[in-house]
Amino acid sequence: MRKWLLLAAAILMEVTATLSLRAALDAPALYAVVAAGYVGSFAALGLVLRAGMGIGVAYGVWGASGVALTAVMATLLFGDPLTVVMGVGIALVIGGVLCVELGAQAAARRAREAERAGA
Repeated sequence: MRKWLLLAAAILMEVTATLSLRAALDAPALYAVVAAGYVGSFAALGLVLRAGMGIGVAYGVWGASGVALTAVMATLLFGDPLTVVMGVGIALVIGGVLCVELGAQAAARRAREAERAGA
C-alpha cells in the first residue's frame, strides 16, 4: 500500500510541475514550483522502486497517469483542446498500463509458485 501512495505522490508532483511549467510562461516565479515538483517526483519514484515495485510497472503507471492527468487538467486550467481522438488515446494508455500491471502480478505469482515448488 505504501508504494502505491508514494507512486500517487510522484504522479501528482510531476503533473503539478508540468502544469506549472505552462503557467510559468506568464508568471516566471512558478519555475521554482516546476523544479521542486520534478525533483520531488523523481525522489518519490525512487522510493517506490526502493519499496519493491518493478520499474516497468512504476514507470508505466507514473508516465501514463501523468500524461492522462496532465491532458485533462490542461483542458480544465488552460482551455487546451481535448478531442475524442485524444480521449481514446488516453483510454488506450490507461488500458496499456493496466495490462502491464496485470502481467507483472501474474509473473510475480508464477515466481512464488515456482519458488514453493522448488523448496
